[in-house]
Amino acid sequence: MTSLVSAVRSQVLGLVARRFNGGAGPYAGLSLLPDKILLPLHRTGLDPVPEMDQRLAEQPVSRMPLPFGMRAWLVAGYEPVRQVLGSVDGYSNDFGKFAGRVGINVAVEPGGLGFADPPVHTRLRKMLTPEFTMRRLARLQPRIEAIVGGRLDAMAQAGGTADLWHDFALPIPALTICELLGVPYADRDYFQKLSTARFDLAEGGGPALDAVGESLDYLGGLIEQQRREPGDGLLGSLIRAHGSDIDDRELAGLADGVLTGGLETSASMLALGALLLMTDESLGARMRAGDGVDRMVEELLRYLTVVQVAFPRVAVRDVRVGDADIRAGDVVICSLSGADRDSPMGVRPHRVDPDRAAARSHMAFGYGIHRCIGAELARMELRTAYPALVRRFPAMRPAVPPAELNFRRASIVFGLDALPVELGE
Repeated sequence: MTSLVSAVRSQVLGLVARRFNGGAGPYAGLSLLPDKILLPLHRTGLDPVPEMDQRLAEQPVSRMPLPFGMRAWLVAGYEPVRQVLGSVDGYSNDFGKFAGRVGINVAVEPGGLGFADPPVHTRLRKMLTPEFTMRRLARLQPRIEAIVGGRLDAMAQAGGTADLWHDFALPIPALTICELLGVPYADRDYFQKLSTARFDLAEGGGPALDAVGESLDYLGGLIEQQRREPGDGLLGSLIRAHGSDIDDRELAGLADGVLTGGLETSASMLALGALLLMTDESLGARMRAGDGVDRMVEELLRYLTVVQVAFPRVAVRDVRVGDADIRAGDVVICSLSGADRDSPMGVRPHRVDPDRAAARSHMAFGYGIHRCIGAELARMELRTAYPALVRRFPAMRPAVPPAELNFRRASIVFGLDALPVELGE
């Protein structure tokens, strides 16, 4: 989901900017984003806001309240979301279609898999997929275990309190992604800042687009070095296998997707999942006992669904979704968090049920040809980190009431920026 912000701005915010400000400046007017458009990005605690529940019950496919006669749809029901995301010919993810419609220079295209249609998407994903098979990822398992153990040791040595976000949730995927890509771990703070900024729409789309461009520039410099001396990481591997078949811009887009898509999302899952394990005694006890860890991870992924919306799509022909007639050219936004709280997920979808039979059918990694390519890597991190954390610190508790935690207000990747805890040793 690395560059979703760009498309939202391209289709919606770009027009808002030009209408209100005459097109002045590259990001003029982006702070004017109507709050109602951000509905699928809002939550009450860990739950989607009540209005999302109402839409699921009454109108799972509904018009988004956009100005100037623009037509866009919010798809929130489980089956309608599967229908949209599973379609291979009804919608386009091509960034150029957004850019051309609102007068955005195609030179700002973020690249990567998320904004490509077949056959370009097919070619790029075919290059990247071998790096994310379970067999290839298995080589990272010892490293992930060492990273998790190292973070737990550091927390124990620091004393009785910690910030679980900065001390545990963030370093684990950051170190893992550095290992996978072959990028300097010394730059982790820099690209984590860019990763967080690109998903935050609270201040409009301009800062998010700046973060995307800065990340691509950073990766471009790494790729120049790797072209000269390919390393052992993913960048070096892609250059050795496909060096003449992929240009620097395409390679930077793929790397950017892995770098930021696998960092912010996994860090948020680790932090929020840990919060649940701390505050639900039965859940924490089951995780410590190793009782169905895989099933519990899938249920936490479903319940939290930290990537809240899928890549936006443009209908390329008239389609009917649920009871709605979507016209060619309409923008469609799918709420993944809404779909994962819908009735096909089983009874009481707003509760965590470690034995939920439908949990593995969740939408936390998307669906269809744009499903997250790093899903298995994220699972490896969660399956390793959660049990180790609750076994090492069985009495760990939040240092402040959960209601006082500062959850992100309008971010495509839901999460928080700090999680103070008492380790309870």
